[in-house]
Amino acid sequence: MADRKRILVADDDPDLLDLLKMDLGMQGYEILEAANGKDALQIAMAEKLDLILLDVMMPYIDGYHVAYEVTNKLGAKAPRIMLMTSRDTTREKGVALMSGAEEVVQKPFEMAALHERISEVLAKPK
Repeated sequence: MADRKRILVADDDPDLLDLLKMDLGMQGYEILEAANGKDALQIAMAEKLDLILLDVMMPYIDGYHVAYEVTNKLGAKAPRIMLMTSRDTTREKGVALMSGAEEVVQKPFEMAALHERISEVLAKPK
């Protein structure tokens, strides 16, 4: 299936990572995974991705720094980025946008709502 969207899911919570990998895979996405910011950045720079679903607070490199590096180094070829955080998204939204992310998702979230947000972000013209 050449038209499957590729999503990198990066989160240091192994249970959430497994849940997202399984659930989004069942939605038809091809899923890559990273358990920390360093691995997420390496994968993002090496792979052609459509979206990065990125936790804010991760070991080694936080999600904001990963988003910033990816968008600045890849420019127009950068994948879309959605950040996930348990922090107050109202306060985090400005920092997230400055880092290059397009969306901030508040944890915990409903999977159906996440599916909708992912679809909306992927449908936006670049």
